[in-house]
Amino acid sequence: MGRALRIWSLLALAAALALLIALASGSVLVDPWSVPRLLLAPDGSAAAEVLHQLRLPRALAAFATGGLLALAGALMQVLLRNPLADPYELGISGGAAAGALGALWLGVAAWAVHAGALAGALATIVLVFAIAHRDLAHLSAAGTQDSAPRLLLTGVMLAAGWTALITLMLTLAPQAQLRGMLFWLAGDLSGSDGGWVALAALALLLALAWPLARELNVLLRGPAAAQALGVRVVPLRRALYLLASAAAAVAVTTAGSVGFVGLVVPHALRLLFGNDQRVLLPGCVLAGGSLLLLADTAARTLVAPQQLPVGVITALLGVPSFLVLLLRRGAPR
Repeated sequence: MGRALRIWSLLALAAALALLIALASGSVLVDPWSVPRLLLAPDGSAAAEVLHQLRLPRALAAFATGGLLALAGALMQVLLRNPLADPYELGISGGAAAGALGALWLGVAAWAVHAGALAGALATIVLVFAIAHRDLAHLSAAGTQDSAPRLLLTGVMLAAGWTALITLMLTLAPQAQLRGMLFWLAGDLSGSDGGWVALAALALLLALAWPLARELNVLLRGPAAAQALGVRVVPLRRALYLLASAAAAVAVTTAGSVGFVGLVVPHALRLLFGNDQRVLLPGCVLAGGSLLLLADTAARTLVAPQQLPVGVITALLGVPSFLVLLLRRGAPR
């Protein structure tokens, strides 16, 4: 436990530093040393208004989204026993995107866009679970991965259907809505005001997932071995799917389709600190939140006053980082 505390402390320090950078950076520069004071005791100044009204909600949304994606990625990689699994592989991003873009196409209020994204994500979760829930049980009981491709293909086919619908909407969308729709698809935190909600969801999902960490370590040996050691594999796999799907759904609802965080962060931490899920799950939350905080800070400052989609920054960071990991440590197993 001492090693875990040291790792979490290091990652928490990095998260605090990323938050400080995010709050101090922007078109209105804020002295980093005054940020804690202004957060705790706002004095009515322009800097305090910017911090509380604009930057803090966005920073919380960025941290929560990054943490949710990394947590979903770590759980999905255990579920599929594949270190290259991604939280979006089961079509959740496509469903959320279709729901959000449909709302944007209609020109409704911002809350309805988030509601549409959540509805699309939940619809995908229900569809995949309804079609493939027998595969989750069979995969566990059989002790093989023969039915894993079917579970994956269910999500891939649903994602293909959502992509076709998204393409149709983009083709027919009025010019006035098209830019907002494209930004949402690439991942955008500029309109995020639900940081506290996403943060609460992150805390709840981590609290539900972390007690399962010891069983997840056993499950990594294979379903048959886990079942022989007393793990209730079928309920555990279903819980994994639901927790990972819920985390991905909240993340996509908050910030759109932000890629690479759920893939790169768990894999990088696994290479650095090992594959103990008791250490990895909280570590993924802290590291994923820090990464997206820094990426969002870059997205809104690099070409200020214009803002870039945060998903573009994560892709530009994620692709070379993952390639370096592969070159240094070999292909993931």
